[in-house]
Amino acid sequence: MRELSLSNSRLDKRYDVSKRLGQGSYAEIFVARDTLSAPQSPHSTVVIKALNVFLQEDVDLDLERTLVENFQNEAVALDRVRHPNIISRLGHGTARDLAGVVFHYLVLEYLAGGDIQSLIRHRPLRIDAALKYIEQACAGLAHAHSRGIIHRDIKPQNLLLTEDLVTLKIADFGVARFSAADSPITRVGTNIYAPPEHSPAYFSDTAERLTPAADIYSLAKTVYTIITREPPRPYTGGPIEGLPVSSNDEEWSDSLLEALNRATADDPSRRPQSVEEFWFDLGPVLNIVADLDPETRVKRSAEVPQPHVSRGYTPLVPEQPSFEAVLKENTHSSARENIQPPAAFPPSRAVIDYPAYEPVREPLPRPVVPVPAAAPTPRRKRAWKGPLRRLAIFLAFALIFTGALYGTAVYFRNNGILESVRNRISPKIAIANTDVYLRPSPNTNNDPVGLATKNSRVRIVATQDNWYQVDIVEQGRERVGGPNSTHGWLNGKYVDIQEN
Repeated sequence: MRELSLSNSRLDKRYDVSKRLGQGSYAEIFVARDTLSAPQSPHSTVVIKALNVFLQEDVDLDLERTLVENFQNEAVALDRVRHPNIISRLGHGTARDLAGVVFHYLVLEYLAGGDIQSLIRHRPLRIDAALKYIEQACAGLAHAHSRGIIHRDIKPQNLLLTEDLVTLKIADFGVARFSAADSPITRVGTNIYAPPEHSPAYFSDTAERLTPAADIYSLAKTVYTIITREPPRPYTGGPIEGLPVSSNDEEWSDSLLEALNRATADDPSRRPQSVEEFWFDLGPVLNIVADLDPETRVKRSAEVPQPHVSRGYTPLVPEQPSFEAVLKENTHSSARENIQPPAAFPPSRAVIDYPAYEPVREPLPRPVVPVPAAAPTPRRKRAWKGPLRRLAIFLAFALIFTGALYGTAVYFRNNGILESVRNRISPKIAIANTDVYLRPSPNTNNDPVGLATKNSRVRIVATQDNWYQVDIVEQGRERVGGPNSTHGWLNGKYVDIQEN
């Protein structure tokens, strides 16, 4: 096993790697500071997920191609399911570590709150707080399914929290499947959370193709852990048939058990077939909790789970990566470093043909004629001082001008000005996912100036934080009365960006 040498180094002249968080079978996780990001930016600290094909001893070219393809697919999956409650990819790259090993990496947002498993281990959650986290997990997973992505490893350790412990995001799409019908089921997941159709311990060769019901099974067992603070170990590989004694006396326990039992049925066809259906099954629990304490505000107000948007989220995705295999390059690099001279040369006489030697005839010396002493010549000023001074002045002005350009570019980038210009040159089209008012400025502390009805097509012309300035291209339906402006600001959670 050969770990990457990255600690206390600068990656690609941008990311200052501070520490190593951990590793998987073929990837290492590091925390880094983005030197091009403003200190107050929510993305000034990032996660570097590095593909390291040398972590195992059995690597070969075919395996490496598969690992690189899966690594790139993870980036594609993250971009396809971009959502406020799913971890965002911020960038990618290919670099060498301090030992010269070539590797690929993804840049992900850093969620300083840790995973929800660690949170509930140190303190219990009120039922209303637990349900708010569960709603965000449902919102993110439902969006992933709507984009044809099945996660396949939903568990508390893969539900991460922002530093303020308010927003939850689904992480680790490394084993995600792009379609329910793209290939047969493979053994993945964590035993106590994985459904029997693809659990490493209960895998059946007669299993059907993978469906969203597999994620719903894992989500239900994760809900069990979040609410009860105990893993569903007694029900590994099977349906949940009871709750811990500590939860049995709660007024909502029977409704919760009924929803979890259905969602963890052995037969995938008997489970809820969508996350929205599972959320509907949890409706009685939410209503009971809300009736017990009206201040909790967890009563279901919509038929679908609602997302929670954290500071710094944007639906705009970075450039797509295109990774290549690097095993051969690394092998050649290490081979050059390990070249040794041969033990001995074979005995032989080397014959070198030198050019024929011809003596050089020097000319006879000329007679020396005495020359009268001349008056001393006055010392002249050095002619090179003037050009050097002009060069120094030119370089100083060039440095000042370059620094000003760089500072301006950083200011424009950090304040979204470049993005606004880019949107005007090449505008993005979005679809309103509900009726939403247009505002004269990017906040709700003002009167609406217009209305975009559900399914309206809008053109994004500028962005600021999580707000978009849009022009309505086409209304979703006819409307009568009210503010009628077709230009204004709206919150990004009410529109879905259309892929170009």
